[in-house]
Amino acid sequence: MNFRKWALVASATVLTGCMLIDEPKSPMTFFITSVDSGKGADFGGLAGADALCQRLANEAGAGGRRTWRAYLSTQPTADAPAVHARDRIGRGPWVNAKGVVIASGVDELHGNNNLNLQTALTDKGVQLNGRTQKPNMHDILTGSRPDGTAFPAGDDRTCGNWTRSGAGSAMVGHHDRAGLKDDEASRSWNSSHPSKACSIEALRSTGGDGRLYCFAAR
Repeated sequence: MNFRKWALVASATVLTGCMLIDEPKSPMTFFITSVDSGKGADFGGLAGADALCQRLANEAGAGGRRTWRAYLSTQPTADAPAVHARDRIGRGPWVNAKGVVIASGVDELHGNNNLNLQTALTDKGVQLNGRTQKPNMHDILTGSRPDGTAFPAGDDRTCGNWTRSGAGSAMVGHHDRAGLKDDEASRSWNSSHPSKACSIEALRSTGGDGRLYCFAAR
């Protein structure tokens, strides 16, 4: 084998190896975090929340070439515009750890989706407790309106854009699509009610546990 042929074979071998390393082992492109931040709703901003999603996805074999994003909005400040959760999670489709389709795209996700207690699994592939289970963990942090857009400046709906673990408030959704009333807000997966405050104790007091929705953006 001459040098040119040897170089081509070696390059192909390296390229194939890199492709195998980057190929996700799991088809999962959606999950609820199996752990909280350790600081209530303080994730260190969007970057910290995204890093948590990426780490859990990697550990579950769903990382590789996929870039994961937390489904969170941020409110506008004097230094930065609002960020809308719907704009940062890619185009779909998204499937859970069992391969069940949650939504085929952004519009379906914010319309007639398949996200519920049975399908909104964690990165471990298990159900997260709903309202009728103890402890109740159905409040999922989103900071978003029903259409996936951010709230305007004013009343805190993002725990200081995900940097507070004390005073403040964050909008949450119900992953089990159930609440105290049989109304649209109670059935909303992403915009049910604001939390009492931003500490883990406050989040748990209304049926949460500081969990996030994570989506593979690409």
